Amino acid sequence: MGQKVSPTGFRLGITEDWRSRWYSGKEYAKTLENDIEIRKYLEKYLNRAAVSKIEIERAGDKIKVVITTARPGVVIGKKGAEIDVLRRKLEKIADGVVSIEVVEVKRPELDAELIAQSVAEQLEGRVAFRRAMRKAVQSAIKSGAKGIRIQCSGRLGGAEMSRREWYREGRVPLQTLRAKIDYGFATASTQMGAIGVQVWVYHGDVLPGQKATNPALEGSSRPPRRGRGDRRDRNNDGGR
Repeated sequence: MGQKVSPTGFRLGITEDWRSRWYSGKEYAKTLENDIEIRKYLEKYLNRAAVSKIEIERAGDKIKVVITTARPGVVIGKKGAEIDVLRRKLEKIADGVVSIEVVEVKRPELDAELIAQSVAEQLEGRVAFRRAMRKAVQSAIKSGAKGIRIQCSGRLGGAEMSRREWYREGRVPLQTLRAKIDYGFATASTQMGAIGVQVWVYHGDVLPGQKATNPALEGSSRPPRRGRGDRRDRNNDGGR
């Protein structure tokens, strides 16, 4: 069942939190429909902003939208101009007071959704699917992921019959509920048809009492710079 169920929904309340957080009685269907409308608009409006996750919180008439993205500058705009325009459009859709919070993904090579989007964009750019998958796997493992699996499904390489191929590096325990599994999905629209890209990234186990963290939001993807002293010490060690 671990491969048939979404890893996010499978672990709700354990290592994952709900993407929409609110309570509604008789207006449940209307509120849910409004959430879907907001998400669809944001996915279309911010299709080039590398959006990883959209969370919605409601408290009365106030609505808080949390956008997790690898390109916060595209969402915010120059001096906050873009985010003001986006807020006004969302208030028309939601029919309420909307506040927007932007969270930066500091290491996009560890975020499953962004990895899937990157592979899909490469497939649309006619990059070989094996090369794109292998490059993404190597980048994630190099950045500190404990395991990653990428799967592409469709008419791969322009074949007449659709198939699926996948690469895996490290451990990806889909059956372990305490395992922090980040899941992402994207669709590549190619001339030969649609190709689905699924990504599972394993970040380690979350023990009882611990808070599940997202390594993609922490640290920096840039390697540490070597100072002059480090270079001098390395030269001295080599001369011994």
